[in-house]
Amino acid sequence: MAALLSLLRRLPQSLQFVCVGGAAALTHLLVVALLVQGLAWAPLAANVLGFLVAFCVSYGGHAMLTFSEHQAPHRQALPRFFLVACCSFLLNEVLYYIALHQWHLHYLWSLFAVLLIVAIVTFVAAKFWAFARSAA
Repeated sequence: MAALLSLLRRLPQSLQFVCVGGAAALTHLLVVALLVQGLAWAPLAANVLGFLVAFCVSYGGHAMLTFSEHQAPHRQALPRFFLVACCSFLLNEVLYYIALHQWHLHYLWSLFAVLLIVAIVTFVAAKFWAFARSAA
């Protein structure tokens, strides 16, 4: 694990974000797929649990890798990033609802597209606010 982390730290920050975000998105997609296919959950409900599980992957990865050089303390970064993630999730749910109920697209393809769109917003907010070290 240390060797992989060392390798990933040599990548540009944007690629680190893509790797961590990709792992979180894959986690999100898999949780949703398992709940919908395996337990017959409604996709929007499954998306909530998928978000919560993926948040753990996302925060851990971004704190240890993507934004580690900011050295923001966890007591600051965790609640800020959770707020960013919740706002991103609300955007996710609205876009996902539109894709499912207005455009009638497949739930997995819809979620994949929505996750890509929301990732851009999340990166900007995380970099410039959530993981930014406070001056005080």
